[in-house]
Amino acid sequence: MRLLPALVFLFLTAFVSCKKNDTFIPLKKVVAYNDIIETLPPVLKAVKTSISDVIGGFYSALPYRYYETNKNYPLLIFVHGGGQIGNGNIDLPLVLNDGVPRLLAAKTFPPNFQVDGKNYSFIILAPQFKRYPSNEEVNVFIKYAKKFFRVDTTRIYMSGLSMGGIITSDIGAQHTLSLAAIVPMAGVFSGSDINSKCQRIATGNLPVWAFHNSKDPSIDPKNSQNFVEGINIFSPAIAARLTMFDTYGHDAWTQAIDPAYKENGINIYEWMLQYSR
Repeated sequence: MRLLPALVFLFLTAFVSCKKNDTFIPLKKVVAYNDIIETLPPVLKAVKTSISDVIGGFYSALPYRYYETNKNYPLLIFVHGGGQIGNGNIDLPLVLNDGVPRLLAAKTFPPNFQVDGKNYSFIILAPQFKRYPSNEEVNVFIKYAKKFFRVDTTRIYMSGLSMGGIITSDIGAQHTLSLAAIVPMAGVFSGSDINSKCQRIATGNLPVWAFHNSKDPSIDPKNSQNFVEGINIFSPAIAARLTMFDTYGHDAWTQAIDPAYKENGINIYEWMLQYSR
């Protein structure tokens, strides 16, 4: 029984000593999740939710650690071509056949881009249209994205191939101030109102980088030439640019979307991220 007080004393002494010593242990620097640089591929998910009469589903690709952060991310909306039209349900995998969604499915889309010393990771959304949509129907999807995802609304970008390029350029002309930059590929708007649309893009200071093949048998490459020249006539703050691949075929997008394809040292994703609203 005489040992008990001694044991209690030793226990208390040890406890106090530990507490004192703890105060001298330097705390490890806690890295905020918001500052972590993404290193793993974006997480691709099929979302079979009807958004409207024209959109029955879409693919989302979120940064791998999206749910560990509370920050907002740049948004890239990618619009498919006519060959991927479908009901958004059993047809939804068609969207993965081409363009950025194909890179996401193959896990070859970069998880991080560094631009002007800052790191960025995209939220990417790829809706499937049941038919050619109106501008307002596309805008409904943009509003949906801003409501249900943590989107940096100053960095909303849009790109698309063929039919998707036409839609992208049309949205750029009508909702110019909602977008930070657009990249239409193998298709842009044409017609009698081209001048007024190009003027809206120019005066709205919307950066444009268009792609086309010089020997495209499906959509006349002159459409893209007229589009870019039509914008630049109005002397925009950022001149519209056109890359014309000297090749035969409609597919001007596979090379354009490749992160390894660069002009002036940057790919289309790094180019887009230079701009914000």
